[in-house]
Amino acid sequence: MNTPSSDDVKDDAGLAERHRRRMQRKKEIVDAKIDAAQRDCGLILVHTGNGKGKSSSAFGMVARALGHGMKVGVVQFIKGKIPTGEEIFFRRFPGEVDFHVMGEGYTWNTQDRERDAEKAQAAWAVAARMLQDPAIGLVVLDELNIALKYRYLDVQQVIEDLLGRPEMQHVVVTGRAAPPELIEVAHTVSEMGLVKHAFAQGIRAQPGVEL
Repeated sequence: MNTPSSDDVKDDAGLAERHRRRMQRKKEIVDAKIDAAQRDCGLILVHTGNGKGKSSSAFGMVARALGHGMKVGVVQFIKGKIPTGEEIFFRRFPGEVDFHVMGEGYTWNTQDRERDAEKAQAAWAVAARMLQDPAIGLVVLDELNIALKYRYLDVQQVIEDLLGRPEMQHVVVTGRAAPPELIEVAHTVSEMGLVKHAFAQGIRAQPGVEL
């Protein structure tokens, strides 16, 4: 067994002290930011980008909200052809989660713009009702960005309804290609980037991971 030299001990002690000072400075910065953030309000969050994880993150927030005793509303604008794990699971809580699958599948499968637009507008009618209900603490508008991208819905009407929601209601919007108008009014915008994806390696979508 090697015994540490006095130089090694000094180096370790110096490293520990430098780390302590850095963390002390960081804590002062973080504490100041926490002290400055004293306002509570309902948030608009947008999850966009070409990478995986937009809906997954939103449904993680559904679980988090339920843990805090909040009621949740979910409207899925595109999904619908294939049952997903999140739908199967959260339908176990009908008193806490108002779950609506309003789409008929991916647009490249439906190939019917007029019907897709009708389904999106019907979905927005459900979403708009949720956005008027103060009993719902979190609303997930899954793949709404796709409906906005293809102009199935009027983005200005969507924003007007979002801004008119109850003061403490949170909303999460998912989907690629979030429009700039929505990004402008959102409080938090996260862009999921694509580095690698199993599908490009010939691997099908897997239950519990993609669906």
